[in-house]
Amino acid sequence: MSIPGDRQHFWKVKQWSWMPGVKRNLIYAPLWNKRHNREIRLSSAMNMGTLPSRLHSVLLLLYLASNLAYMFILNWGNENKYSFLAELRGRSGTLAMVNMVPLIILAGRNNPLIGLLQVSFDTYNLLHRWMGRVVVFEVLLHLIAWAIVQVADNGWAGVKEKTFNDRFIGSGMAGTAAMVAILILSLSPVRHAFYETFLNTHIILAFVSFAATWVHCVTATLPGGLPQLPWIIGIFCVWIADRLARMFRLAYCNWSRARGITTAFVEPMPGETCRVTLSLPRYVDVQPGTHAYLRFSGIRSWENHPFSIAWVDHTTEDELLPITEKDIGAAASPSSRLSIKKPVATSVSFVIGAHSGFTRNLYDHAVAGTADRRKPGITIRAAFEGPYAGHHSLDSYGTAVLFAGATGITHQISYLRHLVEGYADGTVATRRVVLIWIVRDFESLEWIRPWMDAILRLPRRKEILHIKLFVTRPKNPREMASASRSVQMFPGRPNIPMLMAKEVHEQQGAMCVTVCGPGGLADDVRHAVRNCQRERGTVIDFVEESFTW
Repeated sequence: MSIPGDRQHFWKVKQWSWMPGVKRNLIYAPLWNKRHNREIRLSSAMNMGTLPSRLHSVLLLLYLASNLAYMFILNWGNENKYSFLAELRGRSGTLAMVNMVPLIILAGRNNPLIGLLQVSFDTYNLLHRWMGRVVVFEVLLHLIAWAIVQVADNGWAGVKEKTFNDRFIGSGMAGTAAMVAILILSLSPVRHAFYETFLNTHIILAFVSFAATWVHCVTATLPGGLPQLPWIIGIFCVWIADRLARMFRLAYCNWSRARGITTAFVEPMPGETCRVTLSLPRYVDVQPGTHAYLRFSGIRSWENHPFSIAWVDHTTEDELLPITEKDIGAAASPSSRLSIKKPVATSVSFVIGAHSGFTRNLYDHAVAGTADRRKPGITIRAAFEGPYAGHHSLDSYGTAVLFAGATGITHQISYLRHLVEGYADGTVATRRVVLIWIVRDFESLEWIRPWMDAILRLPRRKEILHIKLFVTRPKNPREMASASRSVQMFPGRPNIPMLMAKEVHEQQGAMCVTVCGPGGLADDVRHAVRNCQRERGTVIDFVEESFTW
């Protein structure tokens, strides 16, 4: 961290000749040509979601193939079809229970694997969706294998009688119905069209399916219940633990005996956007690249949505510490004690664009409140749950290239401040930071103006920071004059491959390219990074901040 960037040659050059090919063709590769995070739209109202990457597809295929193998490696030579169906019934039910364990772990916001493996919640969310589909398929197969035997024995009347009068079978039917309902509601067009309704219904139906499965295992005729009973108990414990952890986070971050509860100051900004600053009543450690889930009083209070944390400020108070052992516990005078700054409260800021539903209501509420009170913003009660993520550290990279589209700047500006301050303090290896921000109009700069002004005043900023602003729809391109060589403005869209080639040519040490913004921008940056992966080239890593649902 103490050497200049032009001497970070060891970290700049690839150590393994095969690694660029793996990155280009597997790790960073989309499933097909270029499209990965840009949504597939059937119409303006119907969205089919996104495509998995090539690495994700390989992992999913291995997972599906293993389940098929475990499911259907049976005694196919068994001439007694009812005995064969009994074997299939047991195998499918067991596999469904096995898959429910990672299904619940990967769905949690407090999933410990995020930090341990440095894998984003977005990836685990993708795996969670596919695991859920596999579980429903195995549960249906479990039901069908039982129903064939039951119909052959007592007909459909026997199935009906068992369903309504046998607790063991009835609970199984209830759990299956809940899981099928989850599958139907989670179909991409339905999920994207009614996401808030889907999310709340999903939680309720998941609880019903867990409870029904528990009863199904407990009420079996076997002594002590089915052997899978401890598994469903473990699943319930994991699910409850995640919920309790979230409740603890909410209570801890948003209430203090000394300072009360969290409030939010909401300012309507140009481009139908809000700048939101939450004043937390206690100190919270917030790392760069984190996000939080927000709730607002009177604005769909039952909903909470994730937003990237753009800016953090801490309120401090003086605390007197004893200088010698004699002063410990003694009522020494302030002059004989050491005064330090102790953080006691934190404010966190966000930029939230108005789209539909929750964000639209928040913006409309801010506009209406501002018009009535003739003030720049409104103050309302709010709740902060987080911070989450923040596992991608850029401190050891010599070069950091940060792409942002529209409100995606919130994710990148947190890294910007951290790296510039770290460079001045000598605590990071970064020697070159490039921010490339694409916005629609010049007025969007107001979103982050106070924070950017603070960054531009940081010591030694000009030695490390380079900002390139692209305005796609400027009112008058001739008025876009660059403020300095380190802060440049351009009309139109950027030529991302050319920008990447320039940064690779000027690269110092290892390079990390990150992107946060619309799916089309993320795909363009991913494509440019893949094209820069050459066998004898330099170290270039890629990180995409996204939330696909």
